[in-house]
Amino acid sequence: MSIRFAPVVALAGLAVLSVVAPALAQDTGHSPQHAQTMKMEPAAADTVKAGDLTLTAPWSRATPGGAKVGGGFIRITNTGSTPDKLIGGTTDAAARFEVHEMSVTDGIMKMRPVSGGLVIGPGETVELKPGGYHVMFMDIKAPFKQGDEIRATLQFEKAGKVDVGFRVGGIAGGGAPQHKGH
Repeated sequence: MSIRFAPVVALAGLAVLSVVAPALAQDTGHSPQHAQTMKMEPAAADTVKAGDLTLTAPWSRATPGGAKVGGGFIRITNTGSTPDKLIGGTTDAAARFEVHEMSVTDGIMKMRPVSGGLVIGPGETVELKPGGYHVMFMDIKAPFKQGDEIRATLQFEKAGKVDVGFRVGGIAGGGAPQHKGH
C-alpha cells in the first residue's frame, strides 16, 4: 500500500467502525425490559410525506470525538405507481452527504456509494439501516451527540428536496432513539 493512500484507508476504516461496530455491540448495560422500551415508535414529527413517498423514523448514532463520519438511517415507503430515487442530499453538519451500501461478499465487508441513486419501487419500503443501505455524513463538523438532531435535506429524483431531522441516539444503540418512557 502506498503512503498516499493511507488517509483514504483510514477514512474508510473510520466509516466502517462508526457505522458497523455499534451494531455489533452485544451489551448496552440495559435490562431486557429496557430494550423493549427502546424500540422505535415514531411520533407524527418523525414521519414526513413528500409526493408518493413517506419517510419515517430518521435516526443516527452519537459519534466519538475525532470521528470524521457518521451514519444516517431512515425508512422510505413509495405509495405511488412509479419508482423514485434517493439521489443525494445535504446537511450543514457535514461537508458531504452520500448514500452508501454495505455488503459482505466471501466474508469481506464492503462499503461503497450507491451509483445512480437508491431506487424506491412502487409499493415498496426501503429501510436504510446499519449493515445495509445508509446515509454517510462525510467530514462531520462536530461530533454527533445523543439527544441532538441532525437536520438534512434528502434529494429525490421525483419527490424533490425533503427536509428531515435525524435524531441522534447512543453510540451503541441498536435502533432509533426513543421518546417513550424517558
